[in-house]
Amino acid sequence: MADQQIINPVEIKQGTGQNLVIRWQGGHESIYGCEYLRKHCRCAVCVDEWTGEKLIKADQIPADIHPIDLQGVGRYGIRINWSDGHNTGIYTFKYLREICPCESCQK
Repeated sequence: MADQQIINPVEIKQGTGQNLVIRWQGGHESIYGCEYLRKHCRCAVCVDEWTGEKLIKADQIPADIHPIDLQGVGRYGIRINWSDGHNTGIYTFKYLREICPCESCQK
């Protein structure tokens, strides 16, 4: 992913149901389940900074989790204010591209 264009979003929006949709420069579209994104938060509340151990367990995340608000963080990411009250994670665009769950990105 050395091409900077690949990690610049053109559009970020709430999709239908429990999805967040990001359309990237270059044409790729990523559709993230909200529960999937919440599970992948890398903030210090969710992941131990020293060991990398996940502190948030899947059963602690409500099945109906959804974003209340999205905030841009500089020119490199977003902060999601989740319906469970969590809001300390920053999802960089690079990280979001890396965890794109589509079949072609997971290969």
